[in-house]
Amino acid sequence: TIMIMGDTCTRGCSFCAVKTSRAPPPLDPDEPEHVAEAVTEWGLDYVVLTSVDRDDIPDQGASHFAATVRGLKSRNSKMLVECLTPDFRGELDLVTQIATAGLDVYAHNIETVERLQRRVRDHRAGYHQSLAVLAHAKAAAPHLLTKTSLMLGVGEHEEDVMATLNDLREIDVDVVTFGQYLRPSRRHMPVKSFVTPEAFEEWQRVAEGMGFKYVASGPLVRSSYKAGEFYLKSLVQQRQMGDVRLASEERDDRGVAVTHVQRA
Repeated sequence: TIMIMGDTCTRGCSFCAVKTSRAPPPLDPDEPEHVAEAVTEWGLDYVVLTSVDRDDIPDQGASHFAATVRGLKSRNSKMLVECLTPDFRGELDLVTQIATAGLDVYAHNIETVERLQRRVRDHRAGYHQSLAVLAHAKAAAPHLLTKTSLMLGVGEHEEDVMATLNDLREIDVDVVTFGQYLRPSRRHMPVKSFVTPEAFEEWQRVAEGMGFKYVASGPLVRSSYKAGEFYLKSLVQQRQMGDVRLASEERDDRGVAVTHVQRA
């Protein structure tokens, strides 16, 4: 996973330890080229690009994101690229810039259930705004896999999570991950509960039963969960060859439930 556009965010979500400022340093215009060169030299076949929010920039960094994707693909068209993006304040033309840049997986995290959005996320974020980003990415580039992540342990109820999963399936999100919220410091919101491994396994079963193409669920899972890259790579490649379906489930070496996929 590579974070672009600096290390300072213009937002202040109550769960996040990234430093914040209303006026972060300017973007490095050469960064897309440098990132593309470095990743190509490393010989990676799957890369995740993510970023801070940059509300201080007119296009919020969308063209910077897209240029990085194009640079990677121009050097190695077989490299699979996942972008974990901000919400761009719901400006969908900016979502289109990235969705049509040549990436394979468009990720944007909804983070928590609708009821807890204002408690967990910056006031400029929003539940329906994030749903709109995910829906528009798929509409702009129907071949894309769309992906999102939920933190558990922040005060959500079972019915909240079920409602969120239903909303995600209604807009055809393909991939969902569940992880435990861990408090970065005393300045951040407290953990409301530590979710049991059995509960994570149950959410795994529920989400799979609803038709998500890939689910990762466990206390240590994060949206850019490393072990998931193998399965997403397989899913993307198989989608290029034909339809996919859920095939079988096993546990990885960290005890996280993961699902193999195969062609239909």
